[in-house]
Amino acid sequence: MIPLPRASVLTGAMLLGVAAGMIAGVAAAMLVTAPMRPDIVIGLVVGGPGGPGTLLVLLSRRPWITALGAFLLALAPGWLGVLVLLEAVGGG
Repeated sequence: MIPLPRASVLTGAMLLGVAAGMIAGVAAAMLVTAPMRPDIVIGLVVGGPGGPGTLLVLLSRRPWITALGAFLLALAPGWLGVLVLLEAVGGG
């Protein structure tokens, strides 16, 4: 059984994860200037925090570890959203 924290804690962790993902996406876009294949970038953005986040949620024994896993899982949508927005605005 997965130990779930309170709904407000879980929601807060996910909101902070999306915000941190957006900040990470902007930072990565500013720091990395080398051209990269889009499929590799999507794989890194989704799979990077998604793998450890899923493992933390599935193997957690404490509610705060589940919240940390939810935070890591929520990084990907924010990060990917920023990268998609930058690509669309940049005309790529």
